Amino acid sequence: MAERRTSFDYDDLLACGRAELFGAGNAQLPLPPMLMFDRITHVSESGGAHGKGQIKATLAVAGNPNCDWFFSCHFKDDPVMPGCLGLDALWQLTGFFLGWLGAPGRGRALGVGEVKFTGMVLPSVRMLEYTVDIKRVILRKLKLGIGDGTLVADGQIIYTANELKVGLFESGQEAGGAIA
Repeated sequence: MAERRTSFDYDDLLACGRAELFGAGNAQLPLPPMLMFDRITHVSESGGAHGKGQIKATLAVAGNPNCDWFFSCHFKDDPVMPGCLGLDALWQLTGFFLGWLGAPGRGRALGVGEVKFTGMVLPSVRMLEYTVDIKRVILRKLKLGIGDGTLVADGQIIYTANELKVGLFESGQEAGGAIA
């Protein structure tokens, strides 16, 4: 088996959004403007806080025209990145991790245990760094990734999310029902 890549640039992320990276019907990232990072800097099946894998990504913010859409409308004369977009980025990374492992199916966010916001992403922020430390991966009929994530803005942790859950669903499966 060929060794998996451990980093991905913006063009790779766009290819993933077009279903060219993991194949049709499998994990995809959203395309811009909903793609919330511009580079995956590290992905590994081992390591991280729980020893079960880690994925990291970045987003250059200040001066990035891809960020204008949310700053221009959230809020008028008081621009701030919506917290839900940072949370979505952590779910996006968790789903990408499952696709990178080779698990089949389309990704869906299934929940989160606890989210804390201790800071804001303003237009002046230079760099966001996202990290998801994988806690558990289930690759049976149910394909599920569970992890804990952080969002760092210019070197300071501003969001934490525990128990991020993302599932992959193959054609005919539904994303409903209880996930323990």
